[in-house]
Amino acid sequence: MAPPAEQQLHEFAKPLRKLLVKRLHALRTSPRPPGVIKLEGVDHLYRIREGDYRIVYAIRGKDLIVLAIKSRARTEVPHS
Repeated sequence: MAPPAEQQLHEFAKPLRKLLVKRLHALRTSPRPPGVIKLEGVDHLYRIREGDYRIVYAIRGKDLIVLAIKSRARTEVPHS
């Protein structure tokens, strides 16, 4: 995991952090799971969603590098 992504992960509350870590471990065995989005215009970059969070990562050969874990922008959150 890239240092900025690791720092982001440690800022989350423990239950959310555990959920995101579980998803990250699953990427090890299946780096292109159903629902993954290949980011256009940039080689090797992908995005997956976990609830209101996005995990942006790169696949380079056998290496998977997590670049960012971010929440969905407030403008994207549906209003009730």
